Amino acid sequence: MFKVLVSDPISDLGISQLVEAPDISVDKRIGLSEDELVAVIGEYDALLVRSQTRVTERIMTAGKKLKVIGRAGVGVDNIDLEAATKRGIIVINAPDGNTITTCEHTFAMMMALARHIPQAYQKTVSGVWDRKSFVGVELRNKVLGVLGMGRIGSEVATRAKAFGMTVLGYDPFLTEDRAQKLGVKLASVDEVIRTADFITVHTPLTPETRHMIGKEQFAVMKPGMRIINCARGGIIDEKALVEAIDAGIVAGAAFDVFEEEPPKPDHPFLSHPKIIVTPHLGASTVEAQENVAIDVSEQLLHILRGEPYKNAVNMPAVPADVLAKLEPYFLLGRKLGSFAAQITEGPVKEIVVGYAGELADVDTQPLTRHIVQGVLSYHLGAEQVNAVNAMHLAKKREVNIVVNQSTASKGFTNLVTVTLRSAKEERMVAGALLNGFGARITQIDKYPVDVEPQGHHVLISHNDKPGIIGRVGTLLGTNDINIATMQVGRKIVGGAAIMVLGVDKAVPKDVLAQLEQLPDLVKAKEVQLI
Repeated sequence: MFKVLVSDPISDLGISQLVEAPDISVDKRIGLSEDELVAVIGEYDALLVRSQTRVTERIMTAGKKLKVIGRAGVGVDNIDLEAATKRGIIVINAPDGNTITTCEHTFAMMMALARHIPQAYQKTVSGVWDRKSFVGVELRNKVLGVLGMGRIGSEVATRAKAFGMTVLGYDPFLTEDRAQKLGVKLASVDEVIRTADFITVHTPLTPETRHMIGKEQFAVMKPGMRIINCARGGIIDEKALVEAIDAGIVAGAAFDVFEEEPPKPDHPFLSHPKIIVTPHLGASTVEAQENVAIDVSEQLLHILRGEPYKNAVNMPAVPADVLAKLEPYFLLGRKLGSFAAQITEGPVKEIVVGYAGELADVDTQPLTRHIVQGVLSYHLGAEQVNAVNAMHLAKKREVNIVVNQSTASKGFTNLVTVTLRSAKEERMVAGALLNGFGARITQIDKYPVDVEPQGHHVLISHNDKPGIIGRVGTLLGTNDINIATMQVGRKIVGGAAIMVLGVDKAVPKDVLAQLEQLPDLVKAKEVQLI
């Protein structure tokens, strides 16, 4: 008989499958202090929490029988993941439970925006019968742009089609085949920005997506378009949005999220007549709260019974001898994956990982997970992807994973190669550990280099001509960007070449554009390995 402790308020329906299981005993003890939890946790095999209970290392140390901690929700910042991993305790969450409720809230905001419902309600209850001021628009025959076609974005697209809308979908992992299955037109961000009547964002907040819609994007939008954000504050530049509404470009906006939450009382969204706001209610439904509890309860059962499970957020136990050989490569693997993702254009269809040298004799699956984590984290956000769920997320996005192993050392004790194949191109990055410790990128595509995978970099493709290095350095210096390191790779004199610059800070997009205007310079791409 397995014993499960529920220490936060969770509905009986949410944990019913645990209560009804013949091999599970459930105790609900709400509001226990850390001392009280330490005193009782030793008799339990599993702990189920929401956000109130802080699961500390001290609690886990006392939980001698503890096999799994379940979080009925998404965030796990109230659980000490490092301590759990160190003790072999699996931590699971429920990332899918709020999909439908957030999708429906998005549509509620879209409808309210199209028909001015909050503004009309406010005026009507104040005693003013005003029909002329609130003429809306239909959704039918309008173009909806969905930026982010993950779980929530895909559900929004399905409902939009039922309303007779044409859906343009963008996602860094959305292929033409998957777009056809979803019944949407695959589009670039620029195409969505320029042609959509409504835009809704469903991406994580990453350095790539922060202010992905700003002043430059509003300037080319269709006049009268409307925009919705029920994802994360910061994806849309709030100041630029207000300016676009006041300039008559955007007819209205609906936001459930803010860059700073709660917003300050003088935030312009709170008083603007054309902006609808709600206090981050995307996941706030009875069903969603129950669904996350149901999902995590199901996974708890699987883990306790030794069955396959998903949605773990920390690394499962790896044999000590294998971990000793692989752990030094984990950081290198994540950096190689991130570097490859940042230089590859188009939706990634396949990740090919190569191991050469002594690694060919080891079970490299844990290292492969870290590499895939690095690839996905750049687009999906570091908080959304970890070494445990990376393979699952790749499968859901129909990204194929291929692993090749060879005992040929290729001049290194061990060499790790990451190749990304997208709808547009194939890019390769390889790396190794110097003296078994110092991580280095040793090759980019066909060019040998020696780059430390840390900090800000600029990858430049150019023709190998005299003077180009000087012109690049002068331009960056003029823009107050200091070059810390430089690597140049070429195969033949005067042919195609690359330049990898380590710089002291992020390079603005306009400076990258200036670089690409230099003679004999083909492409300039910033890569951040922070």
